[in-house]
Amino acid sequence: MIVGGSIRVPGDKSLTHRALLFAAMARGRSHLGGALTSLDARSSARVLRQLGAVLSPLREGCLVSVEGRGRLRRPEAVLNCGNSGTTTRLLLGLLAGHRFRATLTGDASLRRRPMRRVTRPLSEMGARFIEHGAGDGLPLTIVGGRLRPLTYEMPVSSAQIKGCLLLAGLSGGVEVAVREPGGRSRDHSERLLRAFGYQVKEDDGWIRFAPTGRIEPFDMQIPGDPSSAAFPVGAAVLAEGGELRISGVGLNPTRTGFLGVLARMGAQVAVEAAAELFQEPVGDLVARPASLHATEVAAGEIPGLIDEIPLLAALATRAAGTTIFRDVGELRVKESDRLALIAENIRSAGGRAEVVGDDLHVEGTTAPPAGRVRTAGDHRLAMAFAVLGTVPGARIRVDDMACAAVSYPGFPRMLRAIKT
Repeated sequence: MIVGGSIRVPGDKSLTHRALLFAAMARGRSHLGGALTSLDARSSARVLRQLGAVLSPLREGCLVSVEGRGRLRRPEAVLNCGNSGTTTRLLLGLLAGHRFRATLTGDASLRRRPMRRVTRPLSEMGARFIEHGAGDGLPLTIVGGRLRPLTYEMPVSSAQIKGCLLLAGLSGGVEVAVREPGGRSRDHSERLLRAFGYQVKEDDGWIRFAPTGRIEPFDMQIPGDPSSAAFPVGAAVLAEGGELRISGVGLNPTRTGFLGVLARMGAQVAVEAAAELFQEPVGDLVARPASLHATEVAAGEIPGLIDEIPLLAALATRAAGTTIFRDVGELRVKESDRLALIAENIRSAGGRAEVVGDDLHVEGTTAPPAGRVRTAGDHRLAMAFAVLGTVPGARIRVDDMACAAVSYPGFPRMLRAIKT
């Protein structure tokens, strides 16, 4: 495949969720340009409407208007968060500081995802929970109210847990201090809070929040999602020739760890036209074909590229040598058991991969990949193996490409369009 042209990827998923939540908490009208219109983003919009905010439809290319009321309102029905773990966990943080009861649920995949990792620290702050399911997941009822300050060492590095607790501090008007083990997760919540005047300081591994600011109505242009940009970058790296530009991509350093891994593997991806909006760096990525070689991805790097591991593992099948991803057990509790499915699908496509404890080993090959890929409805698996399917001579059959719409509406169309 020869690649060419300039494309834009959908709006940043993490920032879209957070911008919608912040706009709903402002008193007045905010406007969001470039917002992601995926199923997950629509889940956030849907539940915020139930909580009293007035939102215009999320449509591609359209400005999103959000009329907030300063606080959320008691919902009249169950809040269905669809497939979105980000919606669920961040919303639980906001709801913790509201004096009413709300019940959250989601699709079959979301109902299996662990929630006690946020409900336990929120309980320490004073929120109460009623678990309706048999295990650690949804459906779940939260009873919010007056909150206490929190000092908490997180069991895993997670932007969703961290963001949940910081937003609880915001809604409850109390101080929060959290510490992540290992590597640092994405910091969109911290940057947005600072943009609205809240004190967020880093001190010897601790992130300390003080409720010093105020969310006012705002206008924001949301940059392209770097996790979504990783897939066309991967296709360009695997191409036989050409050059591909991805314009207006968010370049938050806690989101671009995959670029460092690709550079170690021999890929050529340049960053151009950098700027900053709402304390978030933005720029263009220019990707070119490359011959890849294996690398080792250390445990400390994983929080900064957790969503890109399926794509990096697919690329590792085309790299000379054996690539090792250390301490990626967190992949077991994503939209699917990503860790097992990555290895299973690489083997199904004729490659070699195995899970050793919490590590993933992927051996490179020059044979064209061929086989059926089982996604279990996981959007990132579908897109990663579709990219692998662009290798000359490949015969990859992905069982569910429609699930890519969770984060990247129109993904198959984009993959066809970049061919020249």
